[in-house]
Amino acid sequence: MSVYRPLPEHPHLDALDPGLLAAVADGGARLTVEQAMGVFRGLPTAELGRLADARCRSIHGPSVRTFIIDRNINYTNVCNARCTFCAFRRDPGDHDAYTLTTTQVHAKIAELVKIGGTQVLMQGGMNPDLPLDFYLDLLSSIRSAFPGVHVHAFSPPEMIEFVHFFKPPGATLFEKVRWVLSRLREAGLDSLPGGGGEIFADPVRRKIGLGKCDAQAWLTVMAAAHDLGMFTSATMMFGHIEGYADRVHHMMLVRARQDAALAAGRGHYVSFISWPFQRENTPLGRVKDWGRDEAEWEREFPGDTVARAFDWGRNPEADYRTLGEDAREFGRRVRMSGSTDYLRTQALSRLFLDNIYSIGSSWVTMGPHVGQAGLAFGANDMGSVMMEENVVSSAGTTYCLDEAVLCRLIRGAGFVPAQRNNTYDVLRLHDGPDAPDLCVTDWSAHRARSMHQQAPKPRASARLTVGATDR
Repeated sequence: MSVYRPLPEHPHLDALDPGLLAAVADGGARLTVEQAMGVFRGLPTAELGRLADARCRSIHGPSVRTFIIDRNINYTNVCNARCTFCAFRRDPGDHDAYTLTTTQVHAKIAELVKIGGTQVLMQGGMNPDLPLDFYLDLLSSIRSAFPGVHVHAFSPPEMIEFVHFFKPPGATLFEKVRWVLSRLREAGLDSLPGGGGEIFADPVRRKIGLGKCDAQAWLTVMAAAHDLGMFTSATMMFGHIEGYADRVHHMMLVRARQDAALAAGRGHYVSFISWPFQRENTPLGRVKDWGRDEAEWEREFPGDTVARAFDWGRNPEADYRTLGEDAREFGRRVRMSGSTDYLRTQALSRLFLDNIYSIGSSWVTMGPHVGQAGLAFGANDMGSVMMEENVVSSAGTTYCLDEAVLCRLIRGAGFVPAQRNNTYDVLRLHDGPDAPDLCVTDWSAHRARSMHQQAPKPRASARLTVGATDR
């Protein structure tokens, strides 16, 4: 049995040293956090993309890029958290609050199976009124009715709330989470999504994720899942109040957890996907953009000031209020992420996360053509032919593609499209004349369209929470 060893680091080398960058792209060296920041700030976009693409090709080869056919089912929008970036949540008793019945969930999965889908992604609000038996019965019924469908469900914040709601046995959080996960797994849970990661840095998380678990709890859930032999994903939502160093710190914690998982030889992360914050209909979205005032052009973004004091988590108790005028604006200004920033961040994730197999391109938030460009910036996977999504679509993003369009985008980027499963095994290679995109004669019927949404359209306004106040 082989023993896992992380790639070697060379901290004495400059971040832009050609030999270091070549070794990283070839899979022979690991970037430190300081080098990652140097790469992100110092490399031209085209060069950063070229290196990430080279690293991707060294892992996945030069020809095939993948996608999955699944469906997002948000089984409830009732939630006890008050994240400032969310337009989806509702309080119990709200006129548009909902919880799906088993019959409704089954109907959605049946529609998925009809189009060749293989996976259902189930996540919801953290609903205190749902007992453990609700989840056990739902999972067992899905396994019985749809034995060929992989159930990828329940993000770490949901798992932490399950611990609070269900009071499982155990002396530590790890033991309690493991008990709940074991019950869910026995009932039919196959793998765990990485939702709720947002940004791990405590100063940021305390501002935007009100009522949601901290980074350590999130990582504890993943450790318990990996200990049970489960495969999981990891995510990051950026482009709001965080500093650039916070993104690298987030990736650092993901990479460290993966090192431990691979060394243990049980479960581990199989993928990482990142996407920019979508502001429409959210409290955080009403916060003022940084740089609109000319006086801010020469000043440091507040998130960068606070991230520097946080120092990759080495100084978690740093009081940003003592750091000067810029830091006092922390949480009151956002730095939205455009296409270039998104592609640069994705490329960096491919170079930095040397121990994670798949990097996904987020066409759902960025649109089809930026998602396609992501295949030249380190991504090997285009995600899902998504029948339904309610969370980011509640925040104003409503791109929806069918299988033919997704195949066309992959082929247009110079690759052969292939349908995969949750563990990235290729189910169907679309390299012949019967490929979904090659059979289309009239593309007007295959244009991007709005997603199906379970919930009604979001409210026009939402209460702004402390720490995200526009001035």
